[in-house]
Amino acid sequence: MTSTAEHGPAWSEEDVPIEELARRKGVRPITSVDDLAEPGAFESDAELEEFLTDLYASRHADLG
Repeated sequence: MTSTAEHGPAWSEEDVPIEELARRKGVRPITSVDDLAEPGAFESDAELEEFLTDLYASRHADLG
């Protein structure tokens, strides 16, 4: 691996660490649960209920 002051380490495509990929994409750590909120993620209350019902069922599918 080589390094330059301008560009940092020169990684081969398959050896790029996850931290470097995150840096390249501008990904930042979540500092609050509010960071996860996405207004309008569901078009209706019915769509939200359908999602939650499916989520509940999938989480409890193997508990029988």
